[in-house]
Amino acid sequence: MTYEIRTRMKPEALVPSLRNVVQQVDPGLPLVNVRTQDGQIAADLIQERLFVTLTSGFGVLALALACVGIYGVMEYSVANRRNELGIRMALGAQPGQVRAMILRESTRLTGVGIVAGLAAALVLTRAVHSMLYGVRAWDPVTMASGVMILLTVALAASWIPARRAAAVQPMDALRHE
Repeated sequence: MTYEIRTRMKPEALVPSLRNVVQQVDPGLPLVNVRTQDGQIAADLIQERLFVTLTSGFGVLALALACVGIYGVMEYSVANRRNELGIRMALGAQPGQVRAMILRESTRLTGVGIVAGLAAALVLTRAVHSMLYGVRAWDPVTMASGVMILLTVALAASWIPARRAAAVQPMDALRHE
């Protein structure tokens, strides 16, 4: 049986009195698992909180992997296009224009990934709908926030390769080939 008692006292101070009353009613009746309502709620939600923590951790890990992946792809692209970038710079392209070109390319690749991710999210929302509390499965604010975070991370990850591309010296690039 479960009993709920409301008190203005500290709950811990009430436990010895409760044990005495229960012993008077039936000496063989144990009084176990005495806890506050907050403790009961916390115990009931521990599995959900663990799931949220794990999911958040995996989300941060996926974001870090996406950042490293975008950085690697853009760095590889800049390294392979060093000759082309040198020719552009020799023909009068400004470093800001080259940097913007690399950032546009990165944004385009990120946009393709975001569209694919949103399509997959739309399909998979039915599977996670029962696990969401207080948020709709297809919440526009949440989706927009995710898109903005991914765009920001993608631009941050491609900034170093873009800066290196803008710093290519035309003579060094042409001698390299």
